[in-house]
Amino acid sequence: MIIINRCAWVNDNQLMQQYHDCEWGRPCHDGQKLFELLSLEMMQAGLSWQTVLNKRANFRKAFYNFDINKVAKMDNQIDSLIQDAGIIRNRLKINAIINNAKVIKNLDVSFNDYVWQFVDNKPINHHYSSHEQIPATDDLAKNMSKQMKKDGFKFAGPVIIYSFMQAAGLVNDHEANCFLS
Repeated sequence: MIIINRCAWVNDNQLMQQYHDCEWGRPCHDGQKLFELLSLEMMQAGLSWQTVLNKRANFRKAFYNFDINKVAKMDNQIDSLIQDAGIIRNRLKINAIINNAKVIKNLDVSFNDYVWQFVDNKPINHHYSSHEQIPATDDLAKNMSKQMKKDGFKFAGPVIIYSFMQAAGLVNDHEANCFLS
C-alpha cells in the first residue's frame, strides 16, 4: 500500500483530499477563480472547510459559477439565496460576496493583478515543518486586509485573507512532510 503524506488538516474526505492535492497552495491567476476562493473563504468563517467544500457545487450554481459580472447584479436575489438550503444562508456573507463582485468590477486593474501585487507577483514558500507553526494570519495578510477594506471589500479580515492567500497560492503553507511541499 502506498501512503501519501498530506498536510495535517486534510482528513480522509475525498473532497478535502482533492482540494488539497489539486488546488490549495497552487498559484491561481484566474480572476473568476480567485473571486470564488475569496468568497468560499468568507463563507468558511466560523465553520469548517469541509462544510464549505461539501456545498461548493451549490455555491457555484447559486452564484453563477462566480461570474463577477453576474454576481455584481444579484442584489435582488438575496432573499431567494437566504432560502437556498444548499448554501450557507448568512445574509451578511451573501451581501459581502455581491459587494465584493462590485468592488472587483470597479478596480483599475484585474483582480489577479490586484491580489498578486501584495506578494510582488511571486508566491511565498514558508516550509513549515508542522501545522502548529502555520499562523492564522501574518503582517502581510493584515496589510492586504487593511487595503482591501479601504478599497471597499467586505468580510476581508486578516484571518480570512490569510486563508485566501493560502488557497490561492500566494503563500505555500504545505507542511515539509507533505508530498506537495
